[in-house]
Amino acid sequence: MSVAQPDVSVIIGAYEAMPYLIDCLASVESQTIDPARIEVIAVDDGSTDGTGAYLEEFADRAPMPVTVIRQDNSGGPSGPRNVGLGKAAGRYVFFLDADDRLGTEALERMVAMADRNGTDVVLGRVEGINRKAPRSMWGRTLDRTDVFSSNIKFTLSAQKLFRRSFLERHGLRFDESLWTGEDALFTMEAYLRANGVSVIADHTCYYLVGRTDGKHVTKSGSYALRFDSARALMNLIAEHVPAGERRDALMIRPFLVTLLPQFGPQYLKDSEEVRRHKFELARPLMEKYWTEGVARRLKVEERLRLHLVAEQRPELLTEVVRFVKAKKQAPALLEKKGRRLYLVYPHFRDGRAGVPDSVYLAAPREARAFPGYRESAADSVLRRAARKARRVLTVPGGTVTAV
Repeated sequence: MSVAQPDVSVIIGAYEAMPYLIDCLASVESQTIDPARIEVIAVDDGSTDGTGAYLEEFADRAPMPVTVIRQDNSGGPSGPRNVGLGKAAGRYVFFLDADDRLGTEALERMVAMADRNGTDVVLGRVEGINRKAPRSMWGRTLDRTDVFSSNIKFTLSAQKLFRRSFLERHGLRFDESLWTGEDALFTMEAYLRANGVSVIADHTCYYLVGRTDGKHVTKSGSYALRFDSARALMNLIAEHVPAGERRDALMIRPFLVTLLPQFGPQYLKDSEEVRRHKFELARPLMEKYWTEGVARRLKVEERLRLHLVAEQRPELLTEVVRFVKAKKQAPALLEKKGRRLYLVYPHFRDGRAGVPDSVYLAAPREARAFPGYRESAADSVLRRAARKARRVLTVPGGTVTAV
């Protein structure tokens, strides 16, 4: 008798995952999808805390097929995920971190969404437990969208449903040379290559769990590794998207999420040597990818900090970072009968600093929060056009669907 192909291969890379692994596996066992429709491939990456033994115990009693692979520690999540992907037989794969949990009905809903719409990637709503979770992409459920028409670029973790034939066709694997940000690289490339992405916003499919033992991978790694991650993601985007508005829209992500925090409050604690090194690491990235199109999409204080990094002005950056850390509200200066609003952060119109006024000019999205601001007719028309463009997306076959 032939064994039917499973719908989903749940791939779990586990390292020192106890006791979080207990709830993780319980969330798999309690899925509403028929156990015969899923398989679990768990890779113990050299744990010493009983993780491997618990995985084997689970395999003995679980209602679905479970494969446990035990290997020497690889040093990061990429290796175990790639090993699991190489063993997967399901039509889809889902990467589940061993300290997180699936939401009820998660796999059933995501498979149904992908099958119904023919999309290659499905994002299920994420919530955080003792940690923050991404929020901007969960406004509403989208049967079909893409990385340019939505905010999915701000969730690049690997915890998504991927069509396995799509991953195999493009040879998508996790970069084992990266010690952080490897999932961002994998997921962004999947977004860019996918025949559509679906978003489930009305049901929590995944719970990010904050560990209290300080071992969570996102908390580890030196600042230099963050620059490696930013560089890899920027290069990937540039490889797939020609220079222009669409590239700039995606470049916001590595600039805002990966690079900017290196010049945030932690910068004030850094030694002079580390500060100099950060500027050195940032220089080639700023020279290559920092454009007016990226800058105008940011809030004023974000733009100001990155402008000073791009201009290699560490002597001005420190005061700006102190101002931001203090969570002060920069005074607003209205000009042109309220149609132009500047936020007066440090060095504004200081002739010695020489920072252009345009760096302090608030875009309409930020300026609307201030009394007295009057949005120009041209800005209003552009805003309505952009909103309409996000609602309508042409799909293969020439049909049109609301997103």
